[in-house]
Amino acid sequence: MTSAPKSSRELMGWLWRGYLRHYMGWLGVAFVFMLIEGSTVGGLAYMMQPMFDHVFVAGNADALIWVSLAFFAIFTIRGITSVCQKVVLSRVSLVSGAHLRKDMLARIIRQDPAFHQENPPGFLIQRVQGDVGAINQVWQAVITGAGRDVTQLMATMYVALMVDWRWTVIMLIGLPMLLVPLSWLQRYVRKKAARARDLGASLSTRLDEIFHGIVPIKLNNLEDYQEARYAHHMDDYVHQEVKANFGTSSMTCMIDMMAGLGVMGVVLYGGQQIIGGEKSVGEFMSFFTAIGLTFDPMRRLASVSGIWQSAAAAMERLKELMDEPIAVTSPPNPVPAPQGLPEVRLENVTLNYGSAPVLRGLSLVAEAGKTTALVGASGAGKSTIFNVVTRLIDPQEGSANVGGVNVDQMSLDDLRGLYSVVTQEALLFDETLRENILLGRTDVSDERLQEVLDAAHVSDFLPKLNNGLDTLVGPRGSALSGGQRQRVVIARALLRDTPVLLLDEATSALDAQSEKVVQSALDKLAGGRTTIVIAHRLSTIQNADKIVVMERGEIADQGTHEELLERGGIYADLYRLQFKDGKALVDPEGVAAQLPQEAEPEAVDRSWLRRLARRFWRSD
Repeated sequence: MTSAPKSSRELMGWLWRGYLRHYMGWLGVAFVFMLIEGSTVGGLAYMMQPMFDHVFVAGNADALIWVSLAFFAIFTIRGITSVCQKVVLSRVSLVSGAHLRKDMLARIIRQDPAFHQENPPGFLIQRVQGDVGAINQVWQAVITGAGRDVTQLMATMYVALMVDWRWTVIMLIGLPMLLVPLSWLQRYVRKKAARARDLGASLSTRLDEIFHGIVPIKLNNLEDYQEARYAHHMDDYVHQEVKANFGTSSMTCMIDMMAGLGVMGVVLYGGQQIIGGEKSVGEFMSFFTAIGLTFDPMRRLASVSGIWQSAAAAMERLKELMDEPIAVTSPPNPVPAPQGLPEVRLENVTLNYGSAPVLRGLSLVAEAGKTTALVGASGAGKSTIFNVVTRLIDPQEGSANVGGVNVDQMSLDDLRGLYSVVTQEALLFDETLRENILLGRTDVSDERLQEVLDAAHVSDFLPKLNNGLDTLVGPRGSALSGGQRQRVVIARALLRDTPVLLLDEATSALDAQSEKVVQSALDKLAGGRTTIVIAHRLSTIQNADKIVVMERGEIADQGTHEELLERGGIYADLYRLQFKDGKALVDPEGVAAQLPQEAEPEAVDRSWLRRLARRFWRSD
């Protein structure tokens, strides 16, 4: 997601329209406090003249009282208004930042799988957390600069002009010379900050991969390798951040150099006037204080300019994410979901990932209330069928429908409410076992929950857990075994009680004992539902009503287990690789596809037996 750099005005306008304008009342209150705080600095500079001329030089005791009270009032008002505006801005900053983060998550979570393949979790986490935080800091600084610092700048400049406009011109004579270098530094900072933000996202992605892959890293002795990769990214990140900070600091450095040049000119010119009696010491101190306090907000405003360029780089990426269109959405006028037990049908579905074809004009029917199994090599398109019928992705051609209703005519909530899905990943959240089954539902009775726990065989291991259903399952369910996680997911699916069940390699990662228990739970789950199963272990689908054999995005064959064995071909080859049950199978070439289970004596010539088998089957 790359596009032409956006102007600061466009980015600030997007932030204002989308978020900040909702808090105009509070911002107005903060702005008033900032105006008062900024004005007090001008009052402080103004009071220098009567303090020196009337008190210190003239020795007026009466003036001492009101001058000291004036200073006390100025500092008190400044302190109170400073606290008030900071508290208000802090609240607005946090609330608006939370608003932006919620909107980003809502947008990102609705994107299709292709989007999440292009944008890894660490990248998205950095955008939602780090970039939003950077924006919060800078817009607060921008508003503070626009309110307090600009007011302070105007107030102190007014005092300086009142004392002597010529001194003021001399003081600011170097300002026009800063315009070109400051403009160049802004572009430099934005470029380096953008690079640093990208590297920050890469660091988050690297950490996400390391922590989720900690076991393979240890088993393959990859600690040093991963350390080195992370260190390389970190060094590059630090290098870019230092460059960006150098650019930001250089802006304030130029302001200081300009201030030094101006002070030198005023001292040379004004000093002669004071020596000659044309100006008083109080006038000079009032001017000098005003100018000193003028450059303080100028330095902050220059710093904000650099910070803004850094935040603009983050804001560009956030805006790109928020503007990314959602590929799969509900139709404007959705059709109600079908009632009863539906069939699932795909008609002439063609789907490509980029330029790679995955499904090639595929047509498939999963009969209502029956079990349809999908088998085939990896990459044959089995899981893509699940993505199509659930509308995780839309095909380029053809259609999918459930119960006679096209999936793209239903709302996404209604469509996905038809399915329960159990996959080999058995993804659990880092919550309690109860929450992982209920998933926020509050309408489940204790009796119903117990039925689900028993049917899914969760009750078998529940007594072994310290806190029962209130036991935390750990990140991704790491506190449970693979078989236990699968049973929790099955309980979750049983509780949904949907008419269509999708099983994707639900037992492929389990040992034989766990597979037997989980398969029993799956059999209960599949009862009375339209079930589509993806399986590599053919033992789990031999009783399926229909087995569909897929190859390169097409249906190569379909039928029952026995019919496919009789015809030979791909399914028979898969069966031969997985089983030795003594059955003699024949492939299309007439060659025995299955050798007897008993071991043959070593002295027997296996090639002679093959030739004999060929003659036997051909003569038949």
